Amino acid sequence: MSEVLFQVFPSENFIDLGLYQFGWEQCDPGHSFGPVARNHYLFHYIISGTGILYAMNATGDSVAYSVKSGQGFMIFPGQICTYIADQEHPWEYTWIEFDGLRARETMELSGLSVNQPVYKARFKDIALEMKEEMLYIANHGKSSPFHLIGHLYLFIDAFVRSSRETKITRGNSLQDFYIKEAITFIEQNFQNEITVEDIADFCGLNRSYFGKIFRENLGKTPQEFLISYRMSKATELLRLTTLSIGDIANAVGYANPLHFSRAFKNVYGCSPREWRGEHEIK
Repeated sequence: MSEVLFQVFPSENFIDLGLYQFGWEQCDPGHSFGPVARNHYLFHYIISGTGILYAMNATGDSVAYSVKSGQGFMIFPGQICTYIADQEHPWEYTWIEFDGLRARETMELSGLSVNQPVYKARFKDIALEMKEEMLYIANHGKSSPFHLIGHLYLFIDAFVRSSRETKITRGNSLQDFYIKEAITFIEQNFQNEITVEDIADFCGLNRSYFGKIFRENLGKTPQEFLISYRMSKATELLRLTTLSIGDIANAVGYANPLHFSRAFKNVYGCSPREWRGEHEIK
């Protein structure tokens, strides 16, 4: 019987980088999972043992990778994968599922991609720091969200610094400026009925060009980001206040509560009322 430690992160209100679930497992011989596709980035670090990862690459082909102790593997959002522990030397691993505005940047810095999902440490001492951060998170699931997010950042730092394929990216400082300006405008005006045109105008950019650089840098369209940000704020109000659904809709920029409820359900798969019932603070 395999031993498993599994936790789900209790908050969805972190925009730059957020946790979704995390844990540790000593696998049974031949233990398998999949085929499955994830909505977020899921990283496994192999503490001991060996096994096989079958991961779909960018052209849709399933590629087999042998992954052993001291290595790891990243499952990317939407990537179909199956992973199988060895019969003789099954995996012991720890994992973290995360996402956010800075997740794509993290992948670029690490060098991992759907075509290269296997992590190989360049610096063993930093990889050890990374493993300790992952195990710390796995063993402190009852800590406050801010405490766990702090350790997520320490994990990300060690993950990037220890990666064999770490890249130095200079970026485009002017594009970075426009993106920061856009995010600041959204943070300060999400409660109003703003449009993508309003955000582009604030940045002094053509809408088409603004949408292009926004998606290239954040992996989301401006509209997707705006909706995601509004829904995140809505969950805070649903969890922490007794405001009506109509008042919350208005507070996050929706004059029509029905439009708000539809948008919320598209993101979370349930109505705001159902979400509140499931996440009520007891």
